[in-house]
Amino acid sequence: MPSEEGADRDGWGDVVPFPGKHRDDEVRRDVGLRELIGEILREERHHQERTLADVAEAAAVSLQYLSEVERGRKDVSSELLGAMHEALGLDLADVLERATRRLHVRSQGGGGLRMLAA
Repeated sequence: MPSEEGADRDGWGDVVPFPGKHRDDEVRRDVGLRELIGEILREERHHQERTLADVAEAAAVSLQYLSEVERGRKDVSSELLGAMHEALGLDLADVLERATRRLHVRSQGGGGLRMLAA
């Protein structure tokens, strides 16, 4: 017998299939870690009134790559994240703490976290 959607399945709770393309009228509320890290780096750079070129040079990464990271379009390795946060004078713990706070706030406003099944 098929289980009802949202019913508890062997202790897994509400498991939602991994989303494909989003419908036009559907608003995407989940923000990935990649986007959050980029957002935090960009905001800190703006707060310090520094240019992309300045921070990219200090971090020894290309301007294009830093721009893509800030816009959440590129994943960043731990080594490059280290270079970027150091170039901005931030501790890695500060970057991750900011990301954690934002994830918590967004999960509260978006109806809670959902587990996505692949």
